[in-house]
Amino acid sequence: MNSRNKIAARIDYGIVLSLMLLCLISMISIYSAQLTNEQYTANFVMKQAVWFVVSGFAIFVIMQLDYERLTKWAYYFYGLGLLMLVFVLIFGKEVNGAKSWIIIPFLGNLQPSEVVKVILIIVLAKVIWDHNRKFRTHTIKYDFWLLVKMGIFTIVPIGLIMLQPDLGTGLVFIAIMSGMILVSGITWKLIVPIYGSIVTIGGTLLYLVLYHESWLVKLGFKSYQFERIHTWINPETDPQGGGYQVLRAMTAIGSGQISGNGAGYNAIAIPENHNDFIFTVIGGDFGFVGASILLAIYFLLIYQIIRVALDVGIPFYSYICTGVVMMIMFHVLENVGMNIGLLPITGIPLPFISYGGSALLGNMMAIGLVLGIRYNYQKSMFTVKEEKLAE
Repeated sequence: MNSRNKIAARIDYGIVLSLMLLCLISMISIYSAQLTNEQYTANFVMKQAVWFVVSGFAIFVIMQLDYERLTKWAYYFYGLGLLMLVFVLIFGKEVNGAKSWIIIPFLGNLQPSEVVKVILIIVLAKVIWDHNRKFRTHTIKYDFWLLVKMGIFTIVPIGLIMLQPDLGTGLVFIAIMSGMILVSGITWKLIVPIYGSIVTIGGTLLYLVLYHESWLVKLGFKSYQFERIHTWINPETDPQGGGYQVLRAMTAIGSGQISGNGAGYNAIAIPENHNDFIFTVIGGDFGFVGASILLAIYFLLIYQIIRVALDVGIPFYSYICTGVVMMIMFHVLENVGMNIGLLPITGIPLPFISYGGSALLGNMMAIGLVLGIRYNYQKSMFTVKEEKLAE
């Protein structure tokens, strides 16, 4: 009995409760989307329920990976992740122009890049942890070397993902690395110029696309490559083409007003409203109130993950928590942003809500890492102390 009580005390029930609420919202939203689209013949609710069960088992397995196993196996995980990305390029199934999927018997399609996101978080945490233990004094030279190592470990999987191609997932990888750089201890003398240069280059390219597209065409770019930017800035210019999806999405969300129209009422037909555009279902069915509650649950989940990092105080674990927070935050901000027209459409799903087993599995594995940190804290604390004494 005492053993069971000790195990129960190591579970972060706040995170578990947040997950349960998100899962409940997901099932209701997918059911509503399926109810209002006659073109959907598959039972997405049941399929998603199966993936919730599979993902729950994945959380249990990931929680068993303590500090020692994570640090020892990080590079093996990374190698396995790269093999998965190569495998999908050779034997993968093409969906909507992207060769990103493999077929798993009894489960359906699986997108390996979603699992590799979690692997990237582990390996970058390992890289930072090892580097900072070796070079305890931060200098521009040592910090630049850490940047190079993080960049290499991130660029390799991004390169394989862009061959699929999958721009949205590539952006998530960059967001994960960017967030982990901020907590790695790298001096601001490097961070500010690098991030400032990226913002400057991005802003300049956006300006050229909008006002001097001909200059870019002369450099070898094609006009059609800028279509997504134009429809993002001004979707009304092509309401039946590139701007169709975002205009319909904003109309559906706006129709919900303050309190929504009720589950299953959504009268605005939107392609993929059970997947990347499920936020339109929530906005239409439950209005501003329902959308706000959903975002509040996300912020609560993120706060709880940060709380774990602060309570544990082990740098390696803090890096992992940062990577998980950045992954979830980027998904939420990009998905909601593209649904309301603030950001371009990239095909990034809403975490734990959108239909799709791969994305759900990847997100649940990431949460499993965080739950495992709390679960294995006492054992990890002693291991870290032993390592410090050995040094």
